[in-house]
Amino acid sequence: MQKSILIIDDERDMLQLLKRSLEPDINCRIQTAQSGKEGLQVLAREPVDLVLADIKMPAMDGLELLELIKRDYPDLTVVMMTAFGGVETAVEAMRCGAYDFITKPFDHETLLVRLEKALERSSLIRENYRLQRECKDQEPFQKLVGNSEIMRRLYETIQMVAKTDLTVLITGESGTGKELVARAVHDLSRRGHNSFVAVNCPTLPENILESELFGYKKGAFTHASRDKIGLFQEAHRGSIFLDEIGDITPTIQTKLLRVLQEKEIKPLGDTKSITVDVRIIASTNQDLEAKIKSGEFREDVYYRLNVLPIRLPALREHREDIPLIANHLLEKHCLLLDKPLKTLAPELLDLFVNKTWEGNVRELENVIRQGILFSSTNEINPDDVNLDNRQNRPYPIESFGNDLHYKVAKEQTLKSFNHSFIGRLLEATGGNVTRAARQCGLERQALQQIMRRYQINAEDYRT
Repeated sequence: MQKSILIIDDERDMLQLLKRSLEPDINCRIQTAQSGKEGLQVLAREPVDLVLADIKMPAMDGLELLELIKRDYPDLTVVMMTAFGGVETAVEAMRCGAYDFITKPFDHETLLVRLEKALERSSLIRENYRLQRECKDQEPFQKLVGNSEIMRRLYETIQMVAKTDLTVLITGESGTGKELVARAVHDLSRRGHNSFVAVNCPTLPENILESELFGYKKGAFTHASRDKIGLFQEAHRGSIFLDEIGDITPTIQTKLLRVLQEKEIKPLGDTKSITVDVRIIASTNQDLEAKIKSGEFREDVYYRLNVLPIRLPALREHREDIPLIANHLLEKHCLLLDKPLKTLAPELLDLFVNKTWEGNVRELENVIRQGILFSSTNEINPDDVNLDNRQNRPYPIESFGNDLHYKVAKEQTLKSFNHSFIGRLLEATGGNVTRAARQCGLERQALQQIMRRYQINAEDYRT
């Protein structure tokens, strides 16, 4: 769909000049208004992707107009125009929600670059809303996000496992979302309306973990002044999630075996066993078979736990889901941190997709929190986060030399990446831009803008 820009300026000549010069170069539809009031009327009639408004106008100035736009269209991208003497006012406009400002008189090429970047921001916000809708479709899976083949297979496995009442062992690296999967299994099961009790096994010493899991009778040990119900009893007719089961001691393993075999527990200091109706879901990021060989984990406990195994993929195994996951986390933490909805710069998303993510989704989540807190604008850029990509650079930084300015090096990297990435797409599609855009998840116009910026010609790839 063709992008549209609304230009608001009280000078008719300026409107005509901008319309004539921008429409062919940006390949978008230009609408004009000679006052703030007229501009608001245009916005009320139809949506636009970008507003370019002058600050100094009679009746309603640019700041007043900006306030009304942000009140009624909070996510609309607004760029302000000002004369050189009005820079302080323009900075104030950015504090009030403007995305950028441009000083008059314009350099045409600079104006094009700034407006294209603003349009990219609008595209990202629109994509973010689309991703939000997709995330809502995944609600039965408790905020597990991803549309890749490997994630779709995981959803199918969860649904099949949830229909049974058998013990589940979830394996996967740290930060892959094992507790989210456990909650999804519980919520989709017949026990979903009953308790889900989560226990982080490594955080509790053996004696405390034992009393927490199985409970105790009054007088069982010093300071046991009353009976205590254990977590297995609290989870009666529900599910108990034993997180990082590989860290429990042999003593706890022995007691756990009785629960797995007999569905019974014996509180500390009690002579009687108590029957419990509870589903056990366990998780680990360790190799339990290796721990069995070293004598650290009981083989009989392992096979009692590993009735229905679920393996979670590392984030690097489904990189195509990273933009979807990143935008989901961005929306979540903007809300939790009471910040306005922000967007991720395209170059930052590129870094996200190329990074190894040893800490998986949890590491990505931490980086996005940093970006929300430290970014000074509504767009999070690579400079706003502490992202060590030295092991993940697609291009060697040493090739730039020692004296190259940061912005120049950054532009060279982006140029090299886009020529390589888009070149491969165009080769695969025989120079068909529409198919190439579809394959990489961009709109056709957005891909064309990138190609123009980096002088990539589709004709070179057509046979």
